[in-house]
Amino acid sequence: MSLLHPVARLSLSEFSVHPSTTIGIAIFAAAYIWRAKQGPAAADRLPVTVTAATADAGQLDMAAAPQGPSPAQRLAYFSSLALLFLTLNGPLHDLSDFYLFSGHMVQHLILTLVVPPLMIVGTPGWMLRPMLRKPALFATARKLTSITSCFVLFNVVLAFWHLPPLYNLALANHGIHILQHLMFIAASVLMWWPLLSPLPELPRAAYPAQMLYCFLMVIPMSIISIYIAMADTLLYPAYAAAPRIMGITPMEDQQYGGLIMWIPGGVFFYAVMTVVFFKWSSRGEDTEESAQVGWVPRASA
Repeated sequence: MSLLHPVARLSLSEFSVHPSTTIGIAIFAAAYIWRAKQGPAAADRLPVTVTAATADAGQLDMAAAPQGPSPAQRLAYFSSLALLFLTLNGPLHDLSDFYLFSGHMVQHLILTLVVPPLMIVGTPGWMLRPMLRKPALFATARKLTSITSCFVLFNVVLAFWHLPPLYNLALANHGIHILQHLMFIAASVLMWWPLLSPLPELPRAAYPAQMLYCFLMVIPMSIISIYIAMADTLLYPAYAAAPRIMGITPMEDQQYGGLIMWIPGGVFFYAVMTVVFFKWSSRGEDTEESAQVGWVPRASA
């Protein structure tokens, strides 16, 4: 008896929802709303030390007395949660988990390159500052958010979970799969930190360092992608047993998945590097104009 391919029947009315993702996203939304209603405490308004690197990264204004989340910040944060929900539920989730490795790569790119930056941009620094009050936690955060640590941790996690035994284990075990996605998101938040940090205490890297960081970030991702795309054997056999979609063979699917990580992922970092360059160039012009009128930007308490 022939069976209709399940993907052919997917629709909004059959949108699959997974309680674990819904509960997690609801907790993040509730925590944000609660913290926003509290507003910044007096301790969150303390002046901070602004280093030369912080100033060069355009973070001077972030040392000012904090305000509640702006409408743009709220939009960015809740957009990240909405995108997270749509990525981990519905057709994309079903395609990536049960049918296409290439669909899984699209899901992973969204989880690493789109959701975390929106989440960071949407979170004012004062919301996070209370977590840094204990010296031990602050020291740990400083080490974890250094540009070297962020680079190494993200790429180690990325490479680790694309090793065939671990990737196949995640596909076979839902709990391990959840852990995989949580590690991707956590490592990606760290990866984006040197570029988007909202906390002068844990500052962004200087603009030249940001550009080098983006350039170097392409290399490990390219190595992993080439390893997947050029493999002579099927690395992730779970997809071999899946029904075919549009006649795509398992090997073609694997090659497409490698190319999706390689090309869009690489182009994305080059695009970020270009944006950083123009921000750096623009800031240099602003500083020169300020100096001509005798005004120099400074951090305010």
